[in-house]
Amino acid sequence: MKAVELVSTRIPYSEFTFAELVLWRLPTPVEGSLHRFKYRLAYVVRGKCVLRYDNEVGKGDHRHFGGKERAYAFSTPEQLIADFQKDIARWNDEDRNS
Repeated sequence: MKAVELVSTRIPYSEFTFAELVLWRLPTPVEGSLHRFKYRLAYVVRGKCVLRYDNEVGKGDHRHFGGKERAYAFSTPEQLIADFQKDIARWNDEDRNS
């Protein structure tokens, strides 16, 4: 089985903000993850990435929020996207400049 791109999109939220979602299903897990998905979800405000979920090779599943990096408990692609959208709403609620 080859890698299959499941999602690759950019979603504009305003003149100054957008989200970019990239998600692949892989034949084998990337080093550091137990599942067969590779992903990068980013929320960009005024040219700066303020929120990101990804699973870099060797680092495993994690998220960046407010300048802090923490482990992320990946379960499904649908839950990943739901968690990302929830964090976007949280960011917009807490940061009025978005």
